[in-house]
Amino acid sequence: MKHVHLTIHGRVQGVGFRFSAKQKAKEFNVNGWVQNNQTGTVEVEAEGEDKQIDAFVEALKHGPSPYAKVSNIDITKIDQIKGFDRFEIR
Repeated sequence: MKHVHLTIHGRVQGVGFRFSAKQKAKEFNVNGWVQNNQTGTVEVEAEGEDKQIDAFVEALKHGPSPYAKVSNIDITKIDQIKGFDRFEIR
């Protein structure tokens, strides 16, 4: 299992990013959460098998639509597994 915390920078609010992240999480069997931050970034905490997390992060790099533009993703690996049982939008 792998647990990561992501901060996604760019044009990522108001473009369906959180909804798309939830869809991708379901597609890749990843659990956790996504939320908008007041700084204009999107924050994600996710757990899953290594390959699923890697594919999920790769999918997030492209954003949900032509209106979204991801400029950078800060990725922090977290050693503790929290055991999320779903992926939710906060």
